[in-house]
Amino acid sequence: MTDVSVTQAGPVLEIILNRPEKKNALTRAMYAAMADAFRLADADPAIRAVLLTGNGDTFCAGNDIADFQVRAETTETIHASPFLVALSSLATPLVAAVNGAAIGVGTTMLAHADLVIACPLARFAMPFTSLGLVPEAASSLLFPRLLGHQRASALLLLGEAMDATTAKDWGFVNRVVASADLMTEARGLAARLAALPPEAVRQTKALIKNGRPDVPGRIAEELVLFGQRLRSPEAAEAFQAFMEKRKPDFSRFS
Repeated sequence: MTDVSVTQAGPVLEIILNRPEKKNALTRAMYAAMADAFRLADADPAIRAVLLTGNGDTFCAGNDIADFQVRAETTETIHASPFLVALSSLATPLVAAVNGAAIGVGTTMLAHADLVIACPLARFAMPFTSLGLVPEAASSLLFPRLLGHQRASALLLLGEAMDATTAKDWGFVNRVVASADLMTEARGLAARLAALPPEAVRQTKALIKNGRPDVPGRIAEELVLFGQRLRSPEAAEAFQAFMEKRKPDFSRFS
């Protein structure tokens, strides 16, 4: 099984992040595989819904830090960009089943899901600033709209975490169910979507998302800043500290 498993169960395309030994931290190949799966879903009329989850006890630990370090030494385009474009433009309804911690892009990608179901152990955090980075996936636009300015500021500036109950109370998660029931519930939601008139579902999703037409522009704006931050001395210190399992020291930066 590859690091991203893509299977079709009737009208539902299931995408499973399958790198549990690394807490499903995302690599270049994983971003590409997810983007391909989203494009496949929209191209195949037999696919009526997409279900995204993680294997193991973590939904997604964000981007692989070692991969960040390698990319910081190059001028290549951020390879999450095609993934973010495919995710944010996905016309097929997307259900996310959060089976554990969702860190960084593991949380920001969920703002693009149509329905989110989580287990009690789910935890959502976006520690971008502590890594010398800025948010991505249009989270700087969507989270203030979804949660309010102050809550979004605590999450994005301070990197504070939401537990599953808080995420549900704040409207980020639709349901919290027992871990043993997570996939049954998520597959049930996906099946309900898949049983509805497909064009009506796609058009309704488009109407809901039309209230945020500046998402592509914000994704592009964030990625420019993200690329600059990725190559900054602050980020280099944060990544090195992470690899060395020590607390980073930002005192020398002004």
